[in-house]
Amino acid sequence: MAQDKTLRQRIKDGEVLVALRGSLQTSKNELADIWATGRYDYIWIDGQHTAFTEESLVAYCIAAEELGIDVQLRIPHTRHAYLVGRYLDLGCSAVLVPEVMEEETVNDALDYTYYPQVGRRSWGGEARRGLRSAAKGFNRLEYAKWFNDYVILSIQVESVEAVTNIQKLAKPGVSVVTFGPNDLSFNMEGHTGYPLKTVEDCMLNVAEQLEGTGIRIAMGTGTKPEERQKYLDLGVTLFQEDPPA
Repeated sequence: MAQDKTLRQRIKDGEVLVALRGSLQTSKNELADIWATGRYDYIWIDGQHTAFTEESLVAYCIAAEELGIDVQLRIPHTRHAYLVGRYLDLGCSAVLVPEVMEEETVNDALDYTYYPQVGRRSWGGEARRGLRSAAKGFNRLEYAKWFNDYVILSIQVESVEAVTNIQKLAKPGVSVVTFGPNDLSFNMEGHTGYPLKTVEDCMLNVAEQLEGTGIRIAMGTGTKPEERQKYLDLGVTLFQEDPPA
């Protein structure tokens, strides 16, 4: 499946990338106009805190793929990690599991993100990313190999437990660790004796623990370009930004 460097490879290479904080209400023409600004590298859709239907997600992902854009979905709940294959069947090429604290959650996400023999994801789904290209001559095993190299699995750090245990949670097959600063702040406020005192301290600590792994750090809330340098200095390479006003 010939193509330029994938988003996953760009992430691994440490490129500074910006996700559009997208809305499934955006039409294909509107999305094309937004993309023409050149400000964004992929789309982030929040399935945790906003309403959506599977049909709307499929339609949006098809439109995005036709424009050459990757879509990341933050899935609705931590305990839905075993359903990441289902969400990938609907057309996104990246998934983010929120509020990860336990290895079992990551194991479920890994199992159902990747096809055999890497994982145990089931075969099926007409809306899958790249399937229309695969249908032009790529068989089951070729598509599975391509997708296993293409998909992006992210986990969200929103607790001191996750920060402390990030080396156990950021397993091979995870591409990104995303910080949720608001929920992490809630959690830190309940751990008054924790030696790391700020979200920024936690970011730097995680960056040091992940050094050399190729796993990158994302900011899980929107930022403006002028706000990013302090996070870049802490090891963050992935950001989110609202659409143009």
